[in-house]
Amino acid sequence: MVLSDVFLAPLGLLALLTVPPLVVLYLVKPEPERVELPTLQFLTEQLGQSASSPLLERLLRSLLLVIQVVALVLLATSLAAPYISVSEETTVEETVLVVDGSGSMTASDGGTTRFGQAVAAATEEVTGTTSVVYAAGEPRIAARAVPPDDARTALSDLRVTATNGDLRAALSTASAIAGENAQIVVLSDFADESDWPDAVQAARAQGLRVELRQFAAGGADNVGIIDARFTGREVTVSVKNYGRERVQRALTVGNQRAELTLAPGDVTTATFTVPAGGGQLQLTPTDSFSLDDTVYLAAPEDATIDVLLLTNDRNRYLATALSVIPEVELTVDEPPTTVDSGAYDVIVYSNVDPSRLLRGNVAAGRDLLEAGGGVAIQAQPNLPDRYGDLLLIEPTGTGQSPAIRRTASGPLTRDITFSPPETYISGPLRAGQPAVELGDGSPLIATADRGSGRLLYYGYIEESSSFKFNFQYPVFWKRSVFYLAGRDTLPELNRPAGDRLQFDGETRIQTPSGTVTQTGVVLDQTGYYRVGERRIGVSLLSEPESDVGATSLDERSERAGVPVREETRLVPRPVTEFMAGAALLVTLLELAYLRRRGDL
Repeated sequence: MVLSDVFLAPLGLLALLTVPPLVVLYLVKPEPERVELPTLQFLTEQLGQSASSPLLERLLRSLLLVIQVVALVLLATSLAAPYISVSEETTVEETVLVVDGSGSMTASDGGTTRFGQAVAAATEEVTGTTSVVYAAGEPRIAARAVPPDDARTALSDLRVTATNGDLRAALSTASAIAGENAQIVVLSDFADESDWPDAVQAARAQGLRVELRQFAAGGADNVGIIDARFTGREVTVSVKNYGRERVQRALTVGNQRAELTLAPGDVTTATFTVPAGGGQLQLTPTDSFSLDDTVYLAAPEDATIDVLLLTNDRNRYLATALSVIPEVELTVDEPPTTVDSGAYDVIVYSNVDPSRLLRGNVAAGRDLLEAGGGVAIQAQPNLPDRYGDLLLIEPTGTGQSPAIRRTASGPLTRDITFSPPETYISGPLRAGQPAVELGDGSPLIATADRGSGRLLYYGYIEESSSFKFNFQYPVFWKRSVFYLAGRDTLPELNRPAGDRLQFDGETRIQTPSGTVTQTGVVLDQTGYYRVGERRIGVSLLSEPESDVGATSLDERSERAGVPVREETRLVPRPVTEFMAGAALLVTLLELAYLRRRGDL
């Protein structure tokens, strides 16, 4: 055995060199002079006792030397930082708890959910200093370096979500906030697809102890809805059987029903018409993971958008693009005509003869705007002056072959490539904002809000435009109709859990668990959210998160060849304070002895 097996700082033992001088000092110290006192001698003779004993005196003087030597040895030993080897667990004073709150943690075996078991186990892992990292979607630090009571409060406030987990990011966060010699305890079902084993190894490489606690109750029989795609007024859902047995399931929404038979690992689809106003699409019977058994469908109460196309020279490209939109009920009429604005959600003016356009035809557009509808005007060489304030551009003439200078990133123009027009109407905007702008600053596409209504200027002159041959032409008009009518498409109203809503300012949002007022919200719960008049359905639509039959940690370790568990290690635990305390006690003993002897 070498000194380093016992002492962290063996050089501190050099202090033992102070012992020899002390012994020498006692050796060279002169003997006290003896004085004979006859009176005392007489008294001792009468008692038959000797007043002095040379042996006892040497022992007493030697006792003081022993006490001082022991004190010096203890002080020198404490300077050398002695230690004992203990298991690593007994040295932990700071703990970082990583609690998985992703959707798969709602699985249960008929009793407590995985999440409930994880929180209960995390409470038992709280130490003197504890941090809590919540792993759901984006990791969040729920508590940082807090005392035990605050850590337990933070754990009790955690709520499971319906989002995908990201244990790798959560582990990286935990490693970043962990102090020296801290331990990280990860409590999860480890059904996460992220590369979390690498994050475990990275944390251990920093000298941190990482303990993995798995909770995988239930989920082996899961059959769930993993996808929902919307086309027009219909939704097509995909259902997967994650179990090991052939199963029968039923999908129902309203009075629509589909019977399904799925072998192990099978994926099948079913298509339904989305009811007006929406509804819950249910997969029955349910199982130990019910979160993916319901799709919360949101839809407008009135699924039809009534569009009036006013034209004296019918544009078959525009009429066709509008008529193929499943939600649109198209009416085509020629001025002069009588228009009942209350019968329509959108009016489109295209290739209108100025001499045949009645004041009442334009007034119908203004009335529709006041009622919350939308008006679109298409460019033409002879724009009617009667449009007035319905026309967003101030026409100054025509131009030819311009370049597209700028396309704003917005819902109307996203991912659409606009070709430059051969001929266009030049001029500045009267109101609104350009979505597509030409080289001289003239708008090609522009929009504006007017009260509760919406205006659109479409700057392509149809006979001199190649955009009508673009496959994205009907896509643009579908977006435009929904924008003008103030409607959201079904994909916009139905979101997968984990999406985020963002607003320009503070907005009141009603969530499935309560009402908040903020500039944005993560859709981390299944159910319905309401923002103003909009109702948004949020469902768990994630194949990885529905795969809740997590592989055990031991099996994962064998497959990947990466140790996910860590053996208990022996680490030094300093006992310097005990040695120093012993030296202090011996020093106090020396002082007491000197006082008793009369030297103090």
